[in-house]
Amino acid sequence: MTHSAIETPAISNPALWTGRVLSGALIAFLVFDAVIKLVPLQVVIDTTAALGFPPELARTLGVLTLVCTVLYAWPRTAILGAILLTGYLGGAIAIHLRIGNPLFSHTLFGVYLGLMAWGGLYLRDPRLRALIPFSR
Repeated sequence: MTHSAIETPAISNPALWTGRVLSGALIAFLVFDAVIKLVPLQVVIDTTAALGFPPELARTLGVLTLVCTVLYAWPRTAILGAILLTGYLGGAIAIHLRIGNPLFSHTLFGVYLGLMAWGGLYLRDPRLRALIPFSR
């Protein structure tokens, strides 16, 4: 008998694998994004400058992306990682909005990644499903 205040719902196998695929794709993209910022490639330096930031900030953003992604990838800290990634992506959305980048391709890209993060986590983590029960 468990003494948990919240009953964790069972996750179907297709939902679990869909969540893993969504999360895996997001993690792969964010690790790639972090690594090219850590190097940093010339395209990253140019893009960082175009966004109005000093190029040396790219490495800091790469480290930040990598830390948030690792927290998201590790099951015990996945919810914390998702929260931190949401804040990071919100900052990216605000920056693209401020400089007037195209809405659907640039500005809302952070929203798409956030939906992948939370959707993947919701489908693979029974703790989150118990916390936010969309259906009973």
